[in-house]
Amino acid sequence: MNDWSLYLVRTCMNTLYTGITTDVERRFLEHCSGGSKGARYLRGKGPLSLVWHEQVGSKSEASKLEYRVKKLCKSDKERLAAGLISLDVLLKR
Repeated sequence: MNDWSLYLVRTCMNTLYTGITTDVERRFLEHCSGGSKGARYLRGKGPLSLVWHEQVGSKSEASKLEYRVKKLCKSDKERLAAGLISLDVLLKR
């Protein structure tokens, strides 16, 4: 069982993309390359910046957290990215 991470990527239009992976650095490079392995949403929206990531456990846990973070308002995602609030606190509401 691999340890999965949840991450946020900022686009040049200041939008935040949420994803999960077992290797954040590799996945971010895939997104930056603009190739077929990167997320379609991020193509043509570079330069990209990895603004936050956190190890979250199993794939199942990561998927559930990804779904919940994607539902958050942008201001909450920004607070998470800035380190002003933790993932645990944010999702306990």
